[in-house]
Order: sequence, then structure tokens, then C-alpha cells
Amino acid sequence: MSGHAVSLPGTAPAAGGGARRSGARVLPGFNLTLGITVLYLSLIVLIPLSALVFKTFTLTWPQFWEAVTSPRVLASYRLTFGASFIAACVNVVFGLLVAWVLVRYPFPGKKIVDALVDLPFALPTAVAGISLTALLAGNGWIGSLLEPHGIQLAFNPNGVVIALIFIGLPFVVRTVQPVLEDAEKELEEAATCLGATRWQTFSRVIFPSIAPALLTGFAMAFARAVGEYGSVIFIAGNMPMVSEITPLIIIGKLEQYDYAGATAVATVMLVISFILLLVINGLQGWQRKRSAGNSQ
Repeated sequence: MSGHAVSLPGTAPAAGGGARRSGARVLPGFNLTLGITVLYLSLIVLIPLSALVFKTFTLTWPQFWEAVTSPRVLASYRLTFGASFIAACVNVVFGLLVAWVLVRYPFPGKKIVDALVDLPFALPTAVAGISLTALLAGNGWIGSLLEPHGIQLAFNPNGVVIALIFIGLPFVVRTVQPVLEDAEKELEEAATCLGATRWQTFSRVIFPSIAPALLTGFAMAFARAVGEYGSVIFIAGNMPMVSEITPLIIIGKLEQYDYAGATAVATVMLVISFILLLVINGLQGWQRKRSAGNSQ
């Protein structure tokens, strides 16, 4: 017999000797898995968020506006979103530095440092808050050295920012680290051979490739910080109009059985966070298109 593939009348020979159906998917059961995915997301995400919004609708517009714009609530918005933004910006800078060191340099104890980055993931947030307070309070190891010089880090907005930096750092490091590992070092070597300085190599070769990952890490760290509660309440001091975060306002309303007021404040936080994430995702898409256009 001949070793050539035989094609039946009316059919085209398949490439490589095997028949492949047009449009066949790699994974079977797409409709079933899609349905399960939509059902799961509805149960876990959409239905709880819908219940939050529907509970808010029990308030009239004047009641809703009064609940979400009282001076105490507005002060908590400024602290929560402002501290989260500052913490996310700090984590972008130092998270990139930590990821760079872990990827590019061998040193003793590297695996230990790499494991310590994930510690805020595994550590209960209440434990983190207690630990930071014990260090930064006036009678703590660090606070006792700083307070005589007029520097107070605990029980004020400074403590809130420090706690949010602590819990947000792993998001930036773990987002940027794999991108740096996959970066083509040949491009850096080519830039150096062409006479580029270290800053030019970083700003024009390395940074454009890691910018989407940095934005993603920023978004994740910011979103995590906005909803943080356990590690903040111990170190913030929780003084109204000064160091009271919005999640604490919501908890306080729930303890007073003001469920509609709590859901109203939570809805405002949800809307603001969603808008910010949309903006950041739009910037990520624009950055990817720009990087793709520059590489062509």
C-alpha cells in the first residue's frame, strides 16, 4: 500500500494526515462551562451586590444624600481613598524595586526574602494591625525612638497609610515579578551596545514592557486597601473626622441597626471603586496598544 493519504470524493485532504473539524474548540463543553461560570459569578458577585443596591433603594433621595454626605462620612472618604492612593503609589515604587532585586540579583537568603513577600497574604489582618501598633506606638520599639522628635506614626492617618502599604505590597511584587522574568535581556544588551545609558535603557526598553503590570499591581493594591479593615482599626486610633476609615463607618451603622445607611455608604464606595478600576483598565489597554505599536 502507498504511504500517501487518501482523500474521499468531495473532501479536502487534512493537513498532517489528520482530519480537523472547522471551528472545533480545544476544550469541549464550552456552553456548559460558560453557564456554570455565569451561574457561579452571579451567586458570588452579582446577587450580593444587587442586594446591596436594592437595600439602598429603601431610602428616599434626601435620606440617601444625608447618609452619604454627612461631614463624618465625607472625612472617612477622604482618608480611605487618599490613604489607599498614597499606599498604592508607594507600593508601585518599592514593589518594583523588590521585584527587580528578586529577579535580577542572586544573594544569600533570596528564597527567604521571596517567601516574606507573601507574608501579608497569609497573615491575619488583625495580627498585622496588632504587630504594627506594637512597633509604632509611643511605647513600641520604633515609636519610642521617633516620638521624642515629634514624629508620631500610630493612632493617626500616618498609621493608616503604613498599614495599607503593608497589606498591598505583595500585589505589586507578584504582578511585576513574572513580567521581569520573561523580559528579553537581549533588548537591554542591544540598547547598551548602541550607547544607551542605564536610565535610557530602563525608561525606553524595560519600563514600557512592565508598565501594564505596574498598573495592574497598582489597581489591585488600591482596591485591596480601600476595603481593608482588620489591620487598620488597631493602628488608626479611629478618631472621628481624623483617623476613621469608611469601613469602620459601615460597621458602626450596622451595629446601630442602620442597615439602609450602611448599604448607602457601601454603595458609594462600590461605585467609586468601580469607576477607578474602569479608568485603570482603560489605561492598561491604552498602554498595551502603545507598546504593541512601538514594537512594530
